[in-house]
Amino acid sequence: MSNLTAQAGKTLNVALIGYGFSGKTFHAPLLRATPGLRLRFVASRDARKVQADLPDVQVIADPHQAIAHPEVDLVVIASPNISHAPLARYALENNKHVVVDKPFTLDMKEARELIELASLRRRQLSVFHNRRWDSDYLGVRQVIEQGRIGRVVQFESHIDRFRPQVRERWREQNAPGGGLWFDIGPHLIDQALQLFGLPDSVQGNIATLRDNAKIDDWAHVVLNYPAHRVILHSSMLVSGGVSRFSVHGTKGSVVKQRADRQESQLVAGVVPGSAGWGEDNDELILYAGDENPLMLPTPAGDQRQFYIQVCDALNGRGANPVPPLQSLAVMAVLEAAVQASQSGSNHALALSEAEIAALGVRK
Repeated sequence: MSNLTAQAGKTLNVALIGYGFSGKTFHAPLLRATPGLRLRFVASRDARKVQADLPDVQVIADPHQAIAHPEVDLVVIASPNISHAPLARYALENNKHVVVDKPFTLDMKEARELIELASLRRRQLSVFHNRRWDSDYLGVRQVIEQGRIGRVVQFESHIDRFRPQVRERWREQNAPGGGLWFDIGPHLIDQALQLFGLPDSVQGNIATLRDNAKIDDWAHVVLNYPAHRVILHSSMLVSGGVSRFSVHGTKGSVVKQRADRQESQLVAGVVPGSAGWGEDNDELILYAGDENPLMLPTPAGDQRQFYIQVCDALNGRGANPVPPLQSLAVMAVLEAAVQASQSGSNHALALSEAEIAALGVRK
């Protein structure tokens, strides 16, 4: 894993496209905490909001002007989902390296077009799967890889919230790229694929359950593997009582009750890397047969690692932390779950044999 004392390389100028919740809460603080990256430009129509937080950056209203600025090396796209593909395409056409927030695109066709263009232009294209560096996921992964619960037979992952009131924001509108599944699904899917590879098929049940909701706000998706099942669940009507992870194996179980704290720390204004950053005092609970539960420390999370590794890769010191083909696989599961929910039957992933082979995982 990269670290903060990596060999110095070229300082890369960054343009952040969008300063809504994701841009303000995640991307700007993480970028500014990464040695070797300099946040120079933000594309936003609300210059006062941006400069209240970031007085040293230049605000440009037109995202295309920000992307095409000759001093920009890396473009980070944190705009609404519907604009991910066209803005990423424009950035690649202007020979910029690109990070796209998740979901990668609205569909697999757009994702494949961007992957091909990035290859043609010889630019790095990454997708912001920051939750690979969450404390809860890292802890559960460590227990699985150590073999402490044996062979996994059931893996259950929840990201639930309690937001009974429908809000006036694009994520909750009935428009392309909106809805809970496209918002939370990529987090859940990416972590599962990192652990287990591609499933044989996908079952899905995606629904709209809140009063006055305009688009899906509940999702229950099952990934079918030859010898185990992965359950991915998200809801906007859960006020408590559900563990973040519950994993059951042939030798025992591990439970992680509370979620990683980095999002709440960022919302509270905690500077990434400062004292207490990413620390998680909610221990893992290991159950083994009739023995008393064993409490295990949870490793600290550090979402800075995404941008540290992006910077390292662009300076020739490492690999792209999230190659776009991995995010194409996430898109395949997103789409299969929607199709399965609509049809009521299992769906296979719409990946080619060449794509499966390139991913290096079994189908």
